[in-house]
Amino acid sequence: MSSSTPLISSMSLALLSLLLLLFSACYTARSSAADCDPADRAALLRVKAQLGDPAGLSSWLPSTNCCAWDPSVFCDAAGRVTGLALYSLPDVSARVPPALGDLAALEILQVDSVPGLAGPVPASFANLTRLLDLDINGTSISGPVPGCLLAGAVSLRTLVIANSKLAGPIPASLAALPGLRYLDLSGNMLSGAIPPGLLHGGSRFLILSNNRLTGEIPSDYGDGDVDTIDLSRNQLTGDPSSFLFGITKPAVKIDLSWNQLEFDLTEVSFPHHLRFLDLSHNRVRGRVAKSLMDVKLEHFNVSYNELCGEVPAGRFMSMHGADCYAHNKCLCGTPLPPCN
Repeated sequence: MSSSTPLISSMSLALLSLLLLLFSACYTARSSAADCDPADRAALLRVKAQLGDPAGLSSWLPSTNCCAWDPSVFCDAAGRVTGLALYSLPDVSARVPPALGDLAALEILQVDSVPGLAGPVPASFANLTRLLDLDINGTSISGPVPGCLLAGAVSLRTLVIANSKLAGPIPASLAALPGLRYLDLSGNMLSGAIPPGLLHGGSRFLILSNNRLTGEIPSDYGDGDVDTIDLSRNQLTGDPSSFLFGITKPAVKIDLSWNQLEFDLTEVSFPHHLRFLDLSHNRVRGRVAKSLMDVKLEHFNVSYNELCGEVPAGRFMSMHGADCYAHNKCLCGTPLPPCN
């Protein structure tokens, strides 16, 4: 295929969260003389205890200013804890701390590489009404997607619970969050259909790869300002070509690989700014679309389909090697063997 390097989006989640955390840190710098809110400090100490007092939180001491605790406690000018990042805690073997829900001013919560963190998202998360960004990755969190628990976080714009053990359907109630524009539930065991209308606003990201989702892709994900759609490695069916693709679409990355999608690629058009396209391991038929000649793709893969005919030549098609077309019905022409 053209490239194995992941495409870096114009508005990545990591960059977004970092900017928000730095914004909170600026508030701390302006009020360094102020101690953290006593209720927030007490809540953080309960979080530490519920996690089993891990070594990575040894700096969390009752007699110190919690706004200066490391790793990554961030406060606003009033000393309220607005950001918390828990990462790389290999000695944790505990359930998700209910005390996290006692941080009433929390806007950003990041949990990364805490594989021993297990159990469902606790009911106390319903108290996090100011939450803007929830980013959980690399845990053993299980149970359903906590749609009802996040219903009160009306400003939530980023929801990531990835590479964990969530199961069951994606709740349609997430569509009621008016600011949600980045949804990543990849690497779980989710099943059922993808609900429509989950994303809103500009620069939308829908990442649901590596699950057990079935049914057709809702057509509304072809509308609006969608930057990234990654639905790879599911069991999706149907024909999304009429609404996901088109010369005027804003998408930068589309990954539909390893599904059961069926459509004719011959006349499909693609936006010129598309940089990642993977349709491999589906049931795509017809010919390789000539419109791809004008798209400078950094990653391109249509292997393991039912395509036939001569591969278009010229312009950006020269960037793609033979492995991009492998295991199709009867493709030929550069970079494949000549047509008879």
